[in-house]
Amino acid sequence: MKVRTLRNNKVNIITLGCSKNMVDSEVLSGQLMANAIDVVHENTKLDHNIVVVNTCGFIDKAKEESVNTILDQVSLKKKGKLDKVYVTGCLSQRYRDDLEKEIPEVDAWFGTMELPLILKEMEADYKAELLGERMLATPRHYAYLKISEGCNRTCSFCAIPLMRGAHVSRPIEELVKEAEGLVRKGVKEVMLIAQELTYYGLDLYKKRQLNELLNSLADVEGLEWIRLHYAYPSKFPIEMLDVMRERKNICNYLDMPLQHASNNMLKAMKRQITREEMELLIADIRAKVPGICIRTTLIAGFPGETREDVEELKDFLRRMRFDRVGIFTYSHEENTSAHGLVDDVPAEEKEARAQEIMEVQQEISLEKNQEKVGQVLKVIIDKKEAGRYLGRTEFDSVEVDNEVVINTGKKLPIGEFVMVRITKAFDYDLEGEVVDM
Repeated sequence: MKVRTLRNNKVNIITLGCSKNMVDSEVLSGQLMANAIDVVHENTKLDHNIVVVNTCGFIDKAKEESVNTILDQVSLKKKGKLDKVYVTGCLSQRYRDDLEKEIPEVDAWFGTMELPLILKEMEADYKAELLGERMLATPRHYAYLKISEGCNRTCSFCAIPLMRGAHVSRPIEELVKEAEGLVRKGVKEVMLIAQELTYYGLDLYKKRQLNELLNSLADVEGLEWIRLHYAYPSKFPIEMLDVMRERKNICNYLDMPLQHASNNMLKAMKRQITREEMELLIADIRAKVPGICIRTTLIAGFPGETREDVEELKDFLRRMRFDRVGIFTYSHEENTSAHGLVDDVPAEEKEARAQEIMEVQQEISLEKNQEKVGQVLKVIIDKKEAGRYLGRTEFDSVEVDNEVVINTGKKLPIGEFVMVRITKAFDYDLEGEVVDM
């Protein structure tokens, strides 16, 4: 097999799965660049000779996508178009032994916390002084900020602790320094991410410190939007809402996955909270931060889920009227405590239930969007596509939430803020016109 020379290496990083994986890929990129190694994200030119696939192992569909991507890269290697294929991330962490046997053409496999080993494989040095330095894979005006790693919860359906380990918070001063560096690169919005945002600080400071972190980040000059992702409802640190309300650059937005509303399901999922407690928490959040946008995520088809459970979940959505909802179908994951249960809801029925639940939310979403018609909202311009601009309000996160469609003959700078009067509402998007302020 003809193999190209390894001189002048160029590394392409392919990132699958969640935003936490993207941050890991960005950190790897920064380390490679510091070692004078050319690196790109998602390179379509095929002018690279090394590939790193950063995999996801969360649910069946994600695992399938990861395996198919690895096989595609191995095929390119067999054709002599690549010299090396490396695999890292959650799938590799969880199934490394099996994968090594199944796909021996991969040159090396790495877990989720083995960055120095990846660098060593490429004859590069891990530079500790580069803490927080990343080559962004996102547009330059927004970035993700991972405030902790791992999770101490024991939700019965979730394999994340198996892949990411126990919760480890990053120090406040380290995160502030990283945020300042991102702003210097042109970032205006940071999205705080973690397996469990609201646990932040317990391991490091012996008490929850999300409110202190938020106050410190809100002081970073030039940081216009701070957005919170993946808050856990049980033992929610309610004091952080005071900071959200008082600091103007913290978006009135909270992503809090609830997973279900039936007490039977919540108990089986080991969520450590009841429907009644969730309803009280949501009422408290809305009282403390009027106008807050709450996004949640749900699971359809968990073992033992009945028609009554589905109806209860639909009733919960109608009562709570969340602004944003995402839904997954249950995936039966090895080594989770739910794996010992009988996966008794057929795949087709899981999909049907998910669709049924989302139809309830679709109506709510349209009604909430219609309420915004006539309002003037601050919008960040993300991109121009098919002759129109697409942006987001503070109530919308990247990729998962609504977009604001702006038709204008004016040139709008990407990554800048404009004021937009909402003129039309759709199920999941808004349309508007720029207002001169």
